[in-house]
Amino acid sequence: MKTRSETFQIASEMPWENPGPGITRQIMAYDGQLMMVKVVFEKGAVGTMHEHYHSQATYVVSGRFELTIGDEKRILTAGDGYYVAPDELHGCICLEAGVLIDTFSPVRADFLKL
Repeated sequence: MKTRSETFQIASEMPWENPGPGITRQIMAYDGQLMMVKVVFEKGAVGTMHEHYHSQATYVVSGRFELTIGDEKRILTAGDGYYVAPDELHGCICLEAGVLIDTFSPVRADFLKL
């Protein structure tokens, strides 16, 4: 498995993946300890409730999202962010098309093509 990304990530040169209906993502920078992913949501797209052992911090670039983390629900818009502790159940509903920047530690090896 490749253990680190290229030094520079040029968006126009990078592939997009489709992890679910109305959702596309670009794997940006990563190494064994850290990963950054750009995720684009269409209005109404659902990031299904899930959990993983990684720490996650996310920045809302644009759009409007209803986030559920554990037992708490909040509406987030551009400029907001959130943190998900390891193994905490979380998901979202996109209320207005937008972009999230997800960061994970350690790397989400399951996102990388082997």
